[in-house]
Amino acid sequence: MFRLKLATDPRWANIAEQNLPEILSDHAWCEQKAATNAISLITLLPEYPAIITELLSIAQEELEHFRLVHEIIKKRGFALGRPRKDEYVNDLQKFIIQGNRKNLLIDKLLFAAMIEARSCERFKVLTENIKDEEMVSFYKELMISEANHYTTFIGFARTLANSTKNVNKRWEKWLEYEANIITSYGKKETIHG
Repeated sequence: MFRLKLATDPRWANIAEQNLPEILSDHAWCEQKAATNAISLITLLPEYPAIITELLSIAQEELEHFRLVHEIIKKRGFALGRPRKDEYVNDLQKFIIQGNRKNLLIDKLLFAAMIEARSCERFKVLTENIKDEEMVSFYKELMISEANHYTTFIGFARTLANSTKNVNKRWEKWLEYEANIITSYGKKETIHG
C-alpha cells in the first residue's frame, strides 16, 4: 500500500522485543510528537476548515495512543524516560521543500505521511515477529490507525495541490529519498531507529 522501497529487516523486531522498556518509551514519545505535528499543521492551514477538523481528530487520536502506551509502560513497571531525538525524522525533514508556501505545505503533509507509513510498516513487523501476545494485539490495532493517517495526509496533499499526478510524482521522490536514509536505521531499540 505504501510502496516503501526497503522493508524493515525482521531482526529489528528481536531487538525491539529484547528491549521492550526502551521501545515503549520511544514509542510513547513518537505518539506525542505526532500529536504535536498535527497541531503544528493546523496553525499552517487556517484557510482549510475541513482539514483542520480532521487534523484535530488525528491530534486527539495520537494523544490517546500516547496515553495507551504510557498505560502499558506503567502496567509493566517500566519508566517513561525522557524524550530523545528521532534521527530518522530529522533526516526526513531535510527533504522538505522550502519553496513557496503551497509546496512547503504539500511537502509537510507528505513528510507526515511518510512517518505514518514507516511506523505502520514497523508495527506490522512487530506483530509478525514478536511473541508477546498483548503487544501483538496492541500493535495490530495501531497499525490500522497509522495506515489511516497515512492515507489522510496523502489526501490532504492532493487537496492542496489540486493535482493527484503532481503529488504522486513528489511522493515517488519521497519514497526514493526515504529508501536511501532508512538503510542507516533498523538496528536500535527505537520505533524508527
